[in-house]
Amino acid sequence: MFIQTETTPNDDSLKFIPGVPVMGEGTAEFLDTRSALSSPLAIRLMGIEGVAGVFYGPDFVTVSKDSENPWAVVKPEIYSILMEFFSSGQALFRSEEERELAGPQDTRILDTDSETVAMIKELLETRVRPAIMEDGGDIEYRGFDEEGDGIVKVKLKGSCRGCDSSTVTLKSGIERMLMHYIPEVKGVEQILDQEEEIALNEFSKLEQKIAEKEAKKDSR
Repeated sequence: MFIQTETTPNDDSLKFIPGVPVMGEGTAEFLDTRSALSSPLAIRLMGIEGVAGVFYGPDFVTVSKDSENPWAVVKPEIYSILMEFFSSGQALFRSEEERELAGPQDTRILDTDSETVAMIKELLETRVRPAIMEDGGDIEYRGFDEEGDGIVKVKLKGSCRGCDSSTVTLKSGIERMLMHYIPEVKGVEQILDQEEEIALNEFSKLEQKIAEKEAKKDSR
């Protein structure tokens, strides 16, 4: 088996392509050991020191790491686990039920959806999702404020999570396209989970401390 790797817009995320179907259809993301318990492969990858997230696409696995551990150390372990797993023919999930729970249901058009929401979901599924998957990530629809400010709420996943270019992707790509096709859409906003907000706040505080120290040095 030959596993290809592709870089992504995020330096701390790599896309691994095993040459066989992974999810087949849909995606799944694991950001901690608890969520990874449903998948034997995810739990093994999360056990590698430095690995911070695992994302399954239709035919690829994106692995994200922290900035302290270099790819030169992390990558060989990932290769070894992926090679062994996909050669063994094991099931990706412990049960079909867990597989269904992991897969995205966000863009499934419901009877209760308005025409505008149905159009948003259709565009995200057919136009946006394939492009983002090329970069080893995915997008999840999180709602649309139809009666209020006309903002579409989405969540970026996989390599696109927390990536510097994700804001550009969101504003210049997704927002522009949705506003072009659907006049009711006035903007697109990224939703962060509680843990991500805490992490970003802590990072901002750290950056501020460093900036203050540098400023004190310069003023001496």
